[in-house]
Amino acid sequence: MSQNALVHLAVEGRTATVTLDSPHNRNALSRQLVTELAERLEEAEADPGVLVVVLQSADRVFCSGADLSEASGGSMAQGTRAIVDLQRFIVAMSKPVVGRVAGPVRAGGIGLVAACDIVVAADEASFALTEVKLGLTPAVISLTVLPRLSSRDAAYTFLTGETFGGAEAARMGLVTESVAAEALDARVAEVCESLATGAAQGLRETKALLARDLLGRIDAQRDDMAELSARLFGSQEAKEAMTAFLSRGR
Repeated sequence: MSQNALVHLAVEGRTATVTLDSPHNRNALSRQLVTELAERLEEAEADPGVLVVVLQSADRVFCSGADLSEASGGSMAQGTRAIVDLQRFIVAMSKPVVGRVAGPVRAGGIGLVAACDIVVAADEASFALTEVKLGLTPAVISLTVLPRLSSRDAAYTFLTGETFGGAEAARMGLVTESVAAEALDARVAEVCESLATGAAQGLRETKALLARDLLGRIDAQRDDMAELSARLFGSQEAKEAMTAFLSRGR
């Protein structure tokens, strides 16, 4: 693995932990990070000794969404497709994926959260679907996010772009549960230990049963959503909004 790797894989016992580690852009979904995340997940999936996969971040920020510096400078056609494929892979894995969310998650990062089977978030974690503020829409991540939310919660969070915390995310169904920050690691470990008591075949077939409808939704809409997202990223309105946003951060 390269010294400049943005995603790491560690295996301990029956659990593989995949860690996002791109602090310079707050784990934004750059081409490199998305590619490496897919590779590390594929390695965990192929390991016969692994029964459970944890997806987490090295620092407090889980994921800041799309890499706007890349998105503002060229076509996102390939990038939006890659994010769809990444979500689908997580959903289709034969091993349950547990999301560990300690801090902020924004926009595209929420698609990763929604793709996980079980998510434990800290109470102080924060979430926001901010696409609407940049002339975009949560198109590709809607494939996994919308099935987790009620239509009322989806309308409010998608249209306002407002920030909400871990407890509210749990109430909505975006995450499984919210716990105090100091209890996060212990609770994730407890969930993984419980999952690892399952037989490999039982976990595989049960996950497939649970994922059937979601995979059908992704496969039916993936092309339309990827094209919509790429078109909006390429629009003049969105490019101007992204450029302005990046300028504020300098």
